[in-house]
Amino acid sequence: MSSYDVIIIGSGPGGYVAAIRCAQLGLKTACVEGRETLGGTCLNVGCIPSKALLHASHMLHEAEHNFAEMGLKGKSPSVDWKQMLTYKQGTIDTNTKGIEFLFKKNKIDWLKGWGSVPEAGKVKVGDEIHEAKNIIIATGSEPASLPGVEVDEKVVVTSTGALELGKVPKKMVVIGAGVIGLELGSVYARLGTEVTVIEFLDAVTPGMDPEVQKVFQRMLKKQGMKFVMGAAVQKTEANKTKAKVQYKLRKDDSEHELDADVVLVATGRKPFHDGLGLEALGVEMTKRGQIAVNETWETSVKGIYAIGDVIEGPMLAHKAEDEGMAAAETIAGKHGHVNYNVIPGVIYTHPEVANVGETEATLKESGRAYKVGKFSFMGNARAKAVFAGDGFVKILADKETDRILGAHIIGPGAGDLIHEVCVAMEFGASAEDLAMTCHAHPTYSEAVREAALACGDGAIHM
Repeated sequence: MSSYDVIIIGSGPGGYVAAIRCAQLGLKTACVEGRETLGGTCLNVGCIPSKALLHASHMLHEAEHNFAEMGLKGKSPSVDWKQMLTYKQGTIDTNTKGIEFLFKKNKIDWLKGWGSVPEAGKVKVGDEIHEAKNIIIATGSEPASLPGVEVDEKVVVTSTGALELGKVPKKMVVIGAGVIGLELGSVYARLGTEVTVIEFLDAVTPGMDPEVQKVFQRMLKKQGMKFVMGAAVQKTEANKTKAKVQYKLRKDDSEHELDADVVLVATGRKPFHDGLGLEALGVEMTKRGQIAVNETWETSVKGIYAIGDVIEGPMLAHKAEDEGMAAAETIAGKHGHVNYNVIPGVIYTHPEVANVGETEATLKESGRAYKVGKFSFMGNARAKAVFAGDGFVKILADKETDRILGAHIIGPGAGDLIHEVCVAMEFGASAEDLAMTCHAHPTYSEAVREAALACGDGAIHM
């Protein structure tokens, strides 16, 4: 029987980061993974492969719409779907092999197989039992579905199947206007698919800033995506090559039907902890099926911790990474820290959408007095030069103290730009602090500074 200071179950972003941090802190560490490759959903069938396809399809869009205006003339490239999938797989392989290298470098044992916890202090992998002073559950999440919608990963697919389609479909129906649905929907729309998104609510990307929601949906419509809002999907019917989606409009209960070659079910994700044996151990769960943890990420059973998508909070890889490092530091006797008020969210469409902190809706609900600084990318020279002048930066600051409370960006490089606001918020900075910081010209980041200036006397270039 092998013995460890820490065994992590799951090698996704939360799990592998926790393993590396534990090893760096001098703890004998192992990580359990049942896949053939490390990296979990994110590296294998989620964040990384979807970004590869988003990049490839964006390059096609640029060739078709903007190259000629720049003097780059000639026939637009045709889509070799098989080669695009090969490129995507190469991106996955590079990243998963990178995690293997980091495990070897940090002397982390990979326990290959599916894990369970027969009792506190023990982890079973296959027929072997391993002892562990501490166990971290990092088993992530799986796609959620709807009643009446049967997924076969061929015609009715989750994000996993959408990344492996045999060909580019002529028609696709996306159920759900959240991050996953809009990202993958935009990939296929750029590749020539007629994409229709069905959403139960009246706005895309639930929980985001209302103004961003409206502008974002309008931009996606301009790119050819269609939307049916306020609609409840009743069921799907599929054969080997086609599907029908039946839905009701909530405003009048009228029934409608759409035909599609592929239906993408993007109705969110749910915690995955099947087969671990947690209920028998008495590990407390929340009403939503998440593992309940305390302020140090420890469950109701001493020595068993949980992080990432299996616990409360946004299901984001970087949130899981932060919790992985924090749990590792706690186990090592240090102080683990995660600032849940400064966790950014990003949608990697074109343009990108990013947010952090409060929205106007949450501030109004709380009754907190705030001010808004806003700047359009149409006033940013760099953005206009690359056909990316649509969108804006919005900064929300406390009306009395000027402390930054949140930011919302839709435009070029939004996923990178949001982080200067995150750093500012982490240090408790004011909008004036950001406004008085020199930003290089010409860069997209100047739009962030201008929005900060707009919280005070006013932007310069608008």
